[in-house]
Order: sequence, then C-alpha cells, then structure tokens
Amino acid sequence: MIIQAKVKDIRYRLAQNAGSDAIHRNPMYAYTTTLLKDEAGLVGTGLTLTLGKGNDLVQGAAQHFADKLIGKDIFEIMHSFGMIYNTLANDEHLRWLGPHKGVIHLALASVTNACFDLWAKKLGLPLWKLLSTLSPEALVSLLDFSYIEDALSPTEALDMLRKEEPLRSSRLHITNTGYTAYNTSVGWFNYSEKEISENVRRAIDAGFAAFKLKLGSQDEERDIRRAHLVRKVAGDDVKIMLDVNQQWQIEQAIRMGKALSTMNPYWIEEPTHPDDLLGHQRIAAAVSPVKLAIGEHVPNVIAFKNYLQLKCVDFVQVDALRVGGVSEFIITSLLCRKFGIPVVPHVGDMGQLHQHLVLFNHLALGHEPLFLEYIPHLRDRFKHPAHVSGGIYHTPQEPGSSCDLIYP
Repeated sequence: MIIQAKVKDIRYRLAQNAGSDAIHRNPMYAYTTTLLKDEAGLVGTGLTLTLGKGNDLVQGAAQHFADKLIGKDIFEIMHSFGMIYNTLANDEHLRWLGPHKGVIHLALASVTNACFDLWAKKLGLPLWKLLSTLSPEALVSLLDFSYIEDALSPTEALDMLRKEEPLRSSRLHITNTGYTAYNTSVGWFNYSEKEISENVRRAIDAGFAAFKLKLGSQDEERDIRRAHLVRKVAGDDVKIMLDVNQQWQIEQAIRMGKALSTMNPYWIEEPTHPDDLLGHQRIAAAVSPVKLAIGEHVPNVIAFKNYLQLKCVDFVQVDALRVGGVSEFIITSLLCRKFGIPVVPHVGDMGQLHQHLVLFNHLALGHEPLFLEYIPHLRDRFKHPAHVSGGIYHTPQEPGSSCDLIYP
C-alpha cells in the first residue's frame, strides 16, 4: 500500500554553455520528482523535466495527482492502470488547463513514472524486463486509447502484441550486446566551432558514430557553416542530426532544409513550431529526401497520431517525461509501429528511464533498435547512472527504472 506521496523540486545548474540551444542560452535543468513510498519502505521515483522556475508550476499539480494514490496498492493500480490514468488525466478541476498538455500533463508524467518505478521495484525487476515479459493483455490494460481508436483500437493493439510475443526471446541478445547511443553534447548552441571540432574528435575516439548539432541561429550562414564543419571533421560514415529547436518559420525551414541537404543530415529535428502540423507537412514534402524528427515538444499521443496520419514525420522522439509518462510512451510506440515509423526518444531523463523503454520497444514491439540519445551532464546525480561506453548503452540490471536521484 502507498502510505506517502512527496513531490520534490530538484534543479541543476549546468557547466558553462552545456545544454544550450537556440532558445535556452543558459538552461537550468530541473526535475519535478514524485516519490511514492509503500508500507515496506520501497520508494517509486518518477521524473518530469522542466527548466528552472518551471518546476514551481508543475509541483502543485503533481502533488494533487500523487495524493490520490495514497492508500492504494501498487499491484491494484497497475492491474488497470489505463483506467486510472484516464481518470487522472481528465480530473475535472485540472482538465481545463490542458487537456493532456502543458503543466498538468507534465505533472501526470511524474506521478505515472513513479508508479512504474515502484511496481518494478516491488517485483525486483528492471523496468525493461518487467514490461518485456508482460502478456499482451496486461500491456493493453496499462493503456488509455481515448481519442486514438480511429487509428489504433485496443483489439488491434492486442493483435499486434500477440504477433510479436513469440519473437521476444529471439531479440534478447540485445540485452547482452547493448543499445547504441548517439552523442548530443558535441554541439551545443553556444559552443565555438573549435570546441565542436574537438568534441567530435573526442566522441569518435570514445566509440560514438552519431552526433547531434544545435542550429537555429539568426545567422543562417552560421548554421550552414557549423553543419558542414561537423561533417568535415566526422567524415561521411557518421550520422549527423541537426536540431533547430523550433526556431524556423515555414519558408525558412524549406530554404534551410534544402541548403543543408548537401551535408547529408540523418535528420532535421524540430524545424518549426510543434503545433503546426500542416506546416510540417509542407516542410516534409519540400525538403524530401531529408528526413524530419519530431517529438521533444509534442505533448500527447493524439498529436503524434496526427503527425503520423499526415505522413510528415520520419522519426518520432516521444519522451516519457513530456507526454503523460511510461504508459503514453508505450501507446505512442504501438501507434508508430503500426505506421512503420521508428521511435528514437528525446531523453529529458538523460537516458535513465529511456534505456529501459527502447529495450522494451525492440523486445516486445519489434521496433528496430536504431540508437538512443546520450547526454552525460547529470549522470553523477543518479544512484544508478546509465552505463555508456564505446558508444553503447549497457543494459541496466537494478530493479526499477534507474531514476533514483542523489539529492543535493
């Protein structure tokens, strides 16, 4: 039984220029952290990422949701989590502030993720193993299909999972070989070109074969020059992703997408405002075969459904700290599997939780194991930091979701 629910405000100032992008020049990473304690003393930790004072707004809503779980048994909660999630997400006092987006949905993510962590700890299993051994029926019971049944019904999801179930064991070798990582930290926005060149060389020496560069400058020539610099230093065999952090207008995105095609980007990420689906459709058609990656600021599965239906996304970057938590991540991954679009999460958790979720995606859903973003700046803040070496995430073995923090 859950006997206590606490929400903590945890903030971290990053080293100079780390974490910078076209809009966040001096970011303070922050977690609204939900702690659910049961009668045995186990604590489930759930995170959602904000920046600095954003935590002030999310905390109260997370506490409101978390308090509703006091007195409930975690196994009963998870037995029909899809129904409980639906009830929380449609709280009549809070839904006006969403629905299913913004401060309220971020708060729900923190509480949801704490439930999944406590459940895995209670069973003594790493979250990836727990999720990957659930029956198709148990997985579907975790999910809320509201507003997406025109694209994916519970029956269809169950059929998909049943077809994949016999193949799970044949995919287990990835838990021994590890999951490929890509390095985001070589090319933060405020880094000089000299720093970027040095970072790329060091990352290659460390075994990475894929990098991300932050773009979105008011000086378009700066963006083009930096992108070609990374390609020149890294060589033709390395995957280079370009992240604009929503800074381009539509015509600018089309113009820049065509200009940057000559350095062969693996994708262009968040070219414009995440709510402008028709804008993305125009961009995707105009810059093809350059591919678009979307998801860091997409708040829910309904929006992802629309992106998929409009065929204007090539990589979905759903983040379990941005949507309503692990359950909405899973249903988004199922939807992407149906549409044949790969899932490469954005890692607001610094890869701690998502190292479990990408393994689940491959083992239980049959997603291709492409790679997972790696940002090391907060690794020393976690009790069980993600183990990445040689450009590979090594499979976590501790019970839970790897989200327990060392508190300041």
